[in-house]
Amino acid sequence: MNLLLDTHVLLWALADDPDLAAPARRAITDPRRQVFVSAVSAWEITIKKALGKLRAPDDLADQLDRRRFTALDVTIEHALAVGELADQHTDPFDRLLVAQARVEQLTLVTRDARIRHYDVPTLTA
Repeated sequence: MNLLLDTHVLLWALADDPDLAAPARRAITDPRRQVFVSAVSAWEITIKKALGKLRAPDDLADQLDRRRFTALDVTIEHALAVGELADQHTDPFDRLLVAQARVEQLTLVTRDARIRHYDVPTLTA
């Protein structure tokens, strides 16, 4: 199973935060798995950091490289897939992550219970 990290999970993983559940931590650090980070997360981090709503590394791209996380660009197919989702979640960042996980057949690592309402594999963070 390959993984797509929700934004909060990405930040926890980069900070080695103890809030990250042990099974998720093991999956993320398992060298047999490919771990994806969406451009959506970088966008969300940049916006919220500029608004003073969160603290995040200034060298995000370098941090991703060091962890050997794979960047996942947003495609037209991903954007169109958002339109197929029920309105169970209103956050546009999370909706796009769900769409990407579905299109790319990835397991979304998250603690957001609302995401579990979608037909997408998840791993609890």
